[in-house]
Amino acid sequence: MSSTRILILGVLLDGPLHGYEVRRRLELMGTHHWANVAYGSIYHGLGKMADEGLLERVEEGKGGKTVYGLTDTGRAEFMRGLLSHWWEVKPIVDPFQVALTFMNRLSQAELTSAMEARAVQLRFSIEMVTRAIGGKQAYGAPPHIDECLRLNILQLQAQLTWVEEAAGKVRRGELP
Repeated sequence: MSSTRILILGVLLDGPLHGYEVRRRLELMGTHHWANVAYGSIYHGLGKMADEGLLERVEEGKGGKTVYGLTDTGRAEFMRGLLSHWWEVKPIVDPFQVALTFMNRLSQAELTSAMEARAVQLRFSIEMVTRAIGGKQAYGAPPHIDECLRLNILQLQAQLTWVEEAAGKVRRGELP
C-alpha cells in the first residue's frame, strides 16, 4: 500500500472530512518535508478509495466539497498498511542517487559546483525543517509529528555530511 493511501486513511480516522481538510491535515503534519504526497492527487485518491469501499461519501458537495468517511474495510486496510510500514524496510527512493551514479560524466568544476549548491540547499532545508519543530502543535498537530521532522533533519544532515566530504575528495582528485 502506498504511503499516500495510508496518510489519507489515517487522517480520516478522527472523522469525516472533505478533500481540502485532508490536505490541510497532511500539511499540518509536515508531510511535504518527508513524504512525496502530490496534493492534487488527494481528490483522485479519495474518489478511488470510495469506489474500492475503503471510504464512504458521507455528504456530496459542490467544488470538491464531498465529505468522506472511513469504512470498517478502510480502517482495517489502514492498520495493515501501517503495520507493514513499521515492519518492512524498503529502499529509500532518492533521485539524487541517480546523479551520484553518473557523477563521472561531469567535469571536476561542474561536479564541485553542483555539490556546493546542493550543500547550500541542504543547509537551508535543515534550517527550515528545524524551525517547523514545535510550531505545528500550535495548529493542533500532536507532539509526535515532530519526530517525523527530526528524522527528516537527520537524513538531511547525513546527506550534507556526505556531500561535504565527497566535495573535498573531488577537489583533491580522489573522486570520481
